[in-house]
Amino acid sequence: MATMFSPSAIPSTSPTPPKTPPPPPQIQSQTHPKPPKSTPPKPHHLLLSTTAAAAAILLSTTPPTLADLTFNIYYGTAASAANYGGYGGNSIKKDSAEYIYDVPDGWKERLVSKVEKGTNGTDSEFYNPKRKSEREYLTFLSGFRQLAPMDVVLNNLALSDVELQDLIGGAEEVKSEERKDEKGQVYYVYEVDGAAAHSLISVTCAKNKLYAHFVNAPNVEWGRDRELLMHLHKSFKTV
Repeated sequence: MATMFSPSAIPSTSPTPPKTPPPPPQIQSQTHPKPPKSTPPKPHHLLLSTTAAAAAILLSTTPPTLADLTFNIYYGTAASAANYGGYGGNSIKKDSAEYIYDVPDGWKERLVSKVEKGTNGTDSEFYNPKRKSEREYLTFLSGFRQLAPMDVVLNNLALSDVELQDLIGGAEEVKSEERKDEKGQVYYVYEVDGAAAHSLISVTCAKNKLYAHFVNAPNVEWGRDRELLMHLHKSFKTV
C-alpha cells in the first residue's frame, strides 16, 4: 500500500534572498583656515633710515631770511627818569626822537620802570616772545661829550650791568672796532663771545649823552638767528 506524505513534511527548496551589505561610513571633511601670511621684518638699516628721516623732518626748521621778515623802526627819546612815562605812541615820539633802531615784527616791548631808568639808564627794551632771552635794549648816560678809550667805555658799561660783567668775565673773545656812519658820527662796536651767550654792543656820543645799544642772545639762538641779530645791531643810530 502506498504511503502518503503530508505536504508540510516536505522540506522547502526555495532559495534565501541575499543580505544587503550596510553602506560604508561617511567621512565628513573639515576645512581648516589657512594661517595668515606673516610680513617679513624690514631690514634693520631700513628702519634706522626711516627713523632718521622722520627726525630730520621734525627738527629741520630753517630760520627765516631777512627778506622774509618785517621790521618796525623804534624812535627813542632818552628822556630822564623825571620826565619818563609821558603819553603818546611811537609816532608821537618820532618828533622828539634822539635815536632809532629796528625791531622785528612780533617782538614785545618790556615796560621799563622809573627806578630802572634812573639806576642804570635803560631807556627801551624789546624781546622775542618765543625765546625771551633773545632781546635788544638801549641805555644812556648824560654828561658825556665824547667817547673815552674803547676799553674804558666797555668797562664802565659793565659796572652798571651785572649780566654784561659776567659775560665779559667768562668770554672766550671780545672784539672791538671803531666805525663812522655817513654823517661822520663815531661808533664803538663790540662783540662779546661768551661761554653761554653772545652780545653785540654799539656805543656813541651825541647831545651830551652816551648811548649804548645791546643785542643779546644765548649761543643756540645766536647760531640760528645770527643774520637777524646782526641786522638789529647795525640798525642803531642817533638822529
